[in-house]
Amino acid sequence: MPTEQSAPARHRAAPAPGRKAWRIVFVVFSLFAVIVIGVAGMTFWNLTSSFNAVERIPEAFPDDDAARPPASTGEAATALNFLLLGSDTRGSTGSIADISGQRSDTIVIVHIPADRSTLSVMSIPRDSWLEIPGHGEAKINAALSYGGVPLAVQAVEGLIGARIDHVAVVDFAGFKAVTDALGGVTIDNPIAFDSYHLKGRVFPAGTQHLDGTEALAFARERYAFADGDFQRVRNQQLLIGALLSGLMQKSTLADPVKVGAVIGAVTPHLAIDNTLTTTDLATLGVQLRDVRSSDVTFFTIPTSGTGTSGDGQSIVNLDWAALPALQAAYQSDSVAAVAPTLQAAG
Repeated sequence: MPTEQSAPARHRAAPAPGRKAWRIVFVVFSLFAVIVIGVAGMTFWNLTSSFNAVERIPEAFPDDDAARPPASTGEAATALNFLLLGSDTRGSTGSIADISGQRSDTIVIVHIPADRSTLSVMSIPRDSWLEIPGHGEAKINAALSYGGVPLAVQAVEGLIGARIDHVAVVDFAGFKAVTDALGGVTIDNPIAFDSYHLKGRVFPAGTQHLDGTEALAFARERYAFADGDFQRVRNQQLLIGALLSGLMQKSTLADPVKVGAVIGAVTPHLAIDNTLTTTDLATLGVQLRDVRSSDVTFFTIPTSGTGTSGDGQSIVNLDWAALPALQAAYQSDSVAAVAPTLQAAG
C-alpha cells in the first residue's frame, strides 16, 4: 500500500477559493447527460421540459464574425464542435452563465464528426500560454476572466483554426449526485496514490468501484504525481470513459427512473448557448444512438512540457509546430484520424 505522499512545496497550501482543481469529468458528462434524453427515446414533451430548465448564455460568441475562422464547407460543415467550460463558482447574481471575471479551470472540446460515428474529446490545459486577443500573452483560462464566454470562444477558435458551434458552462456542485445516480463508476487505476483531497483514502492500482465523493477526489488529484496536471488529465479522461460506459449501457438507457435521476442532477448546474434548440438535441441524440464508449477518443492538445513565463508564472508550453496538423484536422473533419496519436506530454 502506498504511503501518503507530501505535496511539492509549491502545492502544499490549500487551493485558493475559486481555484480548485480541474473537474473535466462533469463538464463532458453534462453534455452527454443532456444528449442521452434523445438517445433514450423519451417523449418530445419531456425533452422540452428538461431542456427549458437549463440556463441560457445570451451572448456566447464573438461579435466580430470576421475575427473568427472561416466557416467549414462541404460535408465538414455538418460536423460539430462543442466547447465545454468548467467553473467552480457562479456569477455574482447566482447565474452559471454570467461568470465574467472568473477563470475557467476546465476547457474541453468535443468534436462530433459529420457521420456521427465517433466522438473526439480534446482537453486544453488551463495554464496553456498563448496570445489572448486584445490582452497580450496569458494563460488560456484568463480569457474567460478578461472577456467572458465570447473571448474564451475566440481564444479556443484561434488554437484549433475552426469555429465552435455550441458552448456549455458547468459548475460542479452536481457531480457527486450525477455519479451516484448511475450507481457509481468502475475504473482501472494505472497509478496507486494517497488522496490529497479525501484524506485517508488510498486509491490502489487496478480495478475499483467509486462513488461520487471518491470519483471527485480521483478526478481532482495532481499532488501525488510527478507530472502533476498531465497525469490528472489522463485520470480524468479515464473517468470520463467510465462514466460514458455506465451512461450508454442498455440497462441504463432503458431505465427511465435512472435516466431521470441523471438529468435531474445535471440541469441545475448547466448553462448552454441560446442557439442550441430542443430539436437540435433530439436530432443529435438519435444520430448518436449507436455510439458507445469504445467510439470515444480522449486526447490533449499538443504540448511541449512546462515552463515559466517572463513574469514568473508556471505555464504549459503549447507545441506550436504540431498545431497546424491539428487545425487541418478540425477544418477537414478528420479529428478522429489524428486524435489517437496525441497524448498529454509530461
